[in-house]
Amino acid sequence: MRTLVFASLFYFASFTLAAGLAFRVWLYARTPAPLKIPTTPAPLTRGGVAVRMAREVVLFESLFKSNKWIWLFGWLFHVSLAAVLFRHLRYFLQPVPALVALEQPIGVLAGFAMVAGLLALWGRRVVVPRIRYISRASDHLMLVLLIAIGGSGLAMKFVTHTDIVSLKAFFLGLMYLDWKPLPDDTILAIHLSLVAALMIIFPFSKLLHAPGVFFSPSRNQADDSRERRHAPRGLLAAGRKG
Repeated sequence: MRTLVFASLFYFASFTLAAGLAFRVWLYARTPAPLKIPTTPAPLTRGGVAVRMAREVVLFESLFKSNKWIWLFGWLFHVSLAAVLFRHLRYFLQPVPALVALEQPIGVLAGFAMVAGLLALWGRRVVVPRIRYISRASDHLMLVLLIAIGGSGLAMKFVTHTDIVSLKAFFLGLMYLDWKPLPDDTILAIHLSLVAALMIIFPFSKLLHAPGVFFSPSRNQADDSRERRHAPRGLLAAGRKG
């Protein structure tokens, strides 16, 4: 029963995450951009826009210019999360690539850094009056959910050791439709339930800024309004149909 419940939960969570992301990206792509509004100083070519977007995604350039402390905590969390997710590839790949195996110790340290960054971001929402004023319950709940995921993951590493061999067999079984028993571990059950909840909530939450940044007109436009005519996406196609 335990295996059946979690297998069904992760199939549903995976479908919701994939379908929700695809639908939201489709909506973003169809949203017209009627104005030429790149944030200056802006690149003049599409190649320059690609470089700028890469700096924004990897280095959080605009946030760095805006607030160094928020940039530090936010960048620490996102980079650590990427390292933690990369570490978890060992549960889905057989054999495990050498790079993933070498990254395992770094991924453990990244787990602590991820929780530290989240706690700092949550403290900012509680301590800074103007941020506390605009924070909603959902903002706090998202941070609590992420902290709980990180904390329960670290607990499985340092408090109660989970049978990772059986856990990997469970996830490989999900991928190949050959179900294997899920280890009987309370902390593991909590961790997996929280991860599934995040997967289900993600497409409908503020966390969707991850793909949304690629569709931001202030970032994905070149400052070439004097060189070429700007045709609003979506509106031009609608006008032709009309």
